[in-house]
Amino acid sequence: MNDTTRTYTLLGADGRAYRSPAKGGWGGHRGSKIYGRLDCPAALRAIARGGYVRHRVFFADEATAVAAGFRPCGACCKDRYRRWKTAREEGRPWIP
Repeated sequence: MNDTTRTYTLLGADGRAYRSPAKGGWGGHRGSKIYGRLDCPAALRAIARGGYVRHRVFFADEATAVAAGFRPCGACCKDRYRRWKTAREEGRPWIP
């Protein structure tokens, strides 16, 4: 398969998978509903231990991850996580 026909499986705002010609910009864990950077040290450690991979999902962008019900990772998105947590404690929606 050449690069012009390759597709990637991403999750949409509705939480459903779809095929895309572009790679996802963010990764997530379906079970914990957490999203973060593709180079997240916590996710990479979990992958190296042999876990996580079968629950890994990808998003085109951060807004899609949030719309699908995922929250920011506390390890690789510390500022976003703090803002999300504050919004949750105040009972208001968090928008990246």
